[in-house]
Amino acid sequence: MRLPDFEAWAIFAKVAELGSFARAAEDIQLSKPTVSKAIGRLEQALGVALFNRNSRHLSLTEMGRTLLGHANRILAEAEAAETEAKGGTQRPSGLIRIAAPMAFGIGHLSPVLPAFLARYPDIDITVDFSDALVDLVADGYDVALRIASLADSSLRARKLCDVRLLLVASSDYLDRAGRPDHPRDLETQKSFVYTNTSAPGKIRLRQVENGSEFVLTQTSRFRADNAEAFLPSLTAGLGFGLFPEFMVGDGLASGRFEQLLPDWEAPSIALYLVTPSSSLRPVRVTALLDYLVECFGQPRWLGLAR
Repeated sequence: MRLPDFEAWAIFAKVAELGSFARAAEDIQLSKPTVSKAIGRLEQALGVALFNRNSRHLSLTEMGRTLLGHANRILAEAEAAETEAKGGTQRPSGLIRIAAPMAFGIGHLSPVLPAFLARYPDIDITVDFSDALVDLVADGYDVALRIASLADSSLRARKLCDVRLLLVASSDYLDRAGRPDHPRDLETQKSFVYTNTSAPGKIRLRQVENGSEFVLTQTSRFRADNAEAFLPSLTAGLGFGLFPEFMVGDGLASGRFEQLLPDWEAPSIALYLVTPSSSLRPVRVTALLDYLVECFGQPRWLGLAR
């Protein structure tokens, strides 16, 4: 039985990551013809093309995108095995690909990355900011930050901290519209509706003291798939909305915003680190995970709204 061409699979992963035969060759210290021959060898063995090629552009074929997750796993497992064999003494180096939600990623992940890059000068980072749910394995990500109530999956998830969702409005808005005593008081008021949920405009609330529940049906003034887009209108007193605490904590602490109905709470969500399921991972990824636990295990926004 012929063994799989593991070298060619690893080279395929590198070419796809760097988008160029020449850059991949430089990165893995092989000649460009060697890299090209390895890809050709793999394509011949598989009977499919992995890349669309012309003189100016290189892109994955549909089958190449399908198979990339396997190639990424092969490369990651081999790197992790080498690190383990060396007793963890290998200096962290190489590229880490991260997926992060747009608002949280820009507002909270980006500010902590300079210290990580300074601590590990041989590590490079690529971050894709998007609220879309990416496929870590197929798309070649090492780690994703997710803010959700996670369902069961084949991925590994580590909870970093709880994220409270708070009903919030500006003080000026509440001075005009009145401060509600019950969620039903908000149903006739215009609000900001976050659309990247399974039921946009429906907010399930529970009364903390007695456990009674109420589903608030919002009347929309402004709809968007990114809650950060609402902040200028929130500040301008144009409505209310449900926001994660990390987004409005500073405004609540300063008195610019007020929490509505503090005796009612929305279902809790949390900030998670999500990685592919393998127990082996490159030392650079382990270094990042440990660092993010340092940063977000007890984040600064916790308690600002209290």
